[in-house]
Amino acid sequence: MVAEAKKREIKEAHKRKRIMKERFKQEENIASAMVIWINEILPNWEVMHSTRRVRELWWQGLPPSVRGKVWSLAVGNELNITPELYEIFLSRAKERWKSFSETSSENDTEGVSVADREASLELIKLDISRTFPSLYIFQKGGPYHDVLHSILGAYTCYRPDVGYVQGMSFIAAVLILNLEEADAFIAFANLLNKPCQLAFFRVDHSMMLKYFATFEVFFEENLSKLFLHFKSYSLTPDIYLIDWIFTLYSRSLPLDLACRVWDVFCRDGEEFLFRTGLGILRLYEDILLQMDFIHIAQFLTKLPEDITSEKLFSCIAAIQMQNSTKKWTQVFASVMKDIKEGDKNSSPALKS
Repeated sequence: MVAEAKKREIKEAHKRKRIMKERFKQEENIASAMVIWINEILPNWEVMHSTRRVRELWWQGLPPSVRGKVWSLAVGNELNITPELYEIFLSRAKERWKSFSETSSENDTEGVSVADREASLELIKLDISRTFPSLYIFQKGGPYHDVLHSILGAYTCYRPDVGYVQGMSFIAAVLILNLEEADAFIAFANLLNKPCQLAFFRVDHSMMLKYFATFEVFFEENLSKLFLHFKSYSLTPDIYLIDWIFTLYSRSLPLDLACRVWDVFCRDGEEFLFRTGLGILRLYEDILLQMDFIHIAQFLTKLPEDITSEKLFSCIAAIQMQNSTKKWTQVFASVMKDIKEGDKNSSPALKS
């Protein structure tokens, strides 16, 4: 027994030593990458950001100190939002919060009912406490609670046609952790204006189905056995993908790993969100093949907490986002075309 205990102790010591060595190496890599990003890439962003060398460095994960800046540049500001515009919409949100607490008889000024907007603003209050509950910083009294409240409230006034949708708080929170308040709002509004995010947050069922259909093309191509297993249970992508896409994996994965997914998502766009989903399925393929419908749904709704960056990214790297000779964008375009043609063929007016 003593010998066995000694063996275990030596094994544990070796394991700790290996982890420390890996961590030290990782910190060294981050430090050297940070110097390259700050001194070479960021000052020459337009010229360098799409080069092979930068894309390879980007894949390895962005150093936390430059992450926010790179995200902002990669997401862009097509909406031309300024910090001043943020302040204007924040003031409107504060006025509405005040008026809602005093009365609910305000007129409908922007085509969205007061009741709907009030419900939207009330939902924000509820959701903030549910956002990263283990992080005190977003809870009432925490340093970022009011910032998160402000950004989400300002957005509901900026985009009353979208309003607040559950899941948005996680996206805003991740941006707040990496950017100053106004910059976080600018990135948030532009990010939610991307076609994929807009389709999901507006609950545009037609567009969502097109994304799911495209995803399934690559699912079958990369993981045919698991694809057939899911099909046998009529387990469709909406069951697990909606939550992953809504929160850009920030609720499903450990925060540091979610940030690394965001890094490459900012580089590659919507395609990478679906590639990450396939990476997760590949990582747990053997386990999922042993499960039935209920257990698969439960497992994918709450992924294991010990999921590591190295394992997930090696699985993502193994996913081929090319079907025969078509890439993601081409397959998506084909799905759009097929559905449009199908609609035409099934239209009674066109048949007569």
